Amino acid sequence: MASLRVELPATRAGRAAALRLLLLLSVVLKPQESLAQPLTTSDSLESGGCPDSGGGMVQKYETNVHICWLRYKKYMEHLKKDWCDWAMIKRPYSALQNCLESHAEEFGLGFPNRWAERVIFKTHQIHFANCSLLRSTLSDPPEDVLLAMIMAPICLIPFLVTLVVWRSKDSEAQA
Repeated sequence: MASLRVELPATRAGRAAALRLLLLLSVVLKPQESLAQPLTTSDSLESGGCPDSGGGMVQKYETNVHICWLRYKKYMEHLKKDWCDWAMIKRPYSALQNCLESHAEEFGLGFPNRWAERVIFKTHQIHFANCSLLRSTLSDPPEDVLLAMIMAPICLIPFLVTLVVWRSKDSEAQA
């Protein structure tokens, strides 16, 4: 199964944008409303081990998902609550995603699936719930800049009107 990888910009603004996107997704999406469907393969159809049937395959996958979660949680505990810095969390977060995705592929399940989504939402609720979206506050420019921005168009309009009238008189005189 081919995986989709997105290369994020290495700038501070790119990292902040990526973190904002992750936080926005954690707020907007709800795991219960997921549209992700398990991938049915010929092996799962032959064995009757449909992922929703509660078979042993699902139990093994859930066990592996839990192992991925425990590894991620252990790594995040060592970060000393520096969870809002994308530079610090991108490696463990990517490792969690790769772990979930590789196990889903191993068991013939689609990715994302409801078990992987539960883990991802759990990590957003636990580790990123207190990360605020950093937005610069807008303020008025200094008075001298504001005055220049107002006066430039006001002075330019009479000059352009004069130029148009002068050019139209010049073209009438030539005709």
